[in-house]
Amino acid sequence: MIAVIQRASSAQLHIKEKLHASIGKGFVILLGIHVDDTPADVNYLAGKIHGLRIFSDAEGKMNLSLAQVDGQILLVSQFTLYADTRKGNRPSYIAAARPEQAIPLYEQMIHQLSEMMGGPIQTGVFGADMQVSLCNDGPVTIIIDSKNPAI
Repeated sequence: MIAVIQRASSAQLHIKEKLHASIGKGFVILLGIHVDDTPADVNYLAGKIHGLRIFSDAEGKMNLSLAQVDGQILLVSQFTLYADTRKGNRPSYIAAARPEQAIPLYEQMIHQLSEMMGGPIQTGVFGADMQVSLCNDGPVTIIIDSKNPAI
């Protein structure tokens, strides 16, 4: 499971030109679910995301977590994170989990992050054509891969 976490000062998600979700200060998380992912990957990533200290403290050091700055989350499923571009110019998505596997894991991530945050998080709609706009603060973008924690 891959999470691309962008520290944002604000973000909006539209579906069919209609505002579906928006946040102020917080994380925009693009979540890719792999065919080999399990609930253990959700547990690992949710814990890392919740504890991630990438907001500035009074001294300007990235030392504060999402909870410490009263931040919000916008979580968006994105199967294209598992694009295989090694052959040709048309990506293959064979490594991305099919909806019957991915949706329960995506919903588990929503549930876990909501519990950790003490309330609901904002989300996209699985499989929908979405337009996400954000102001990446910093910019700060972190990638966490549950299968390769060294990234």
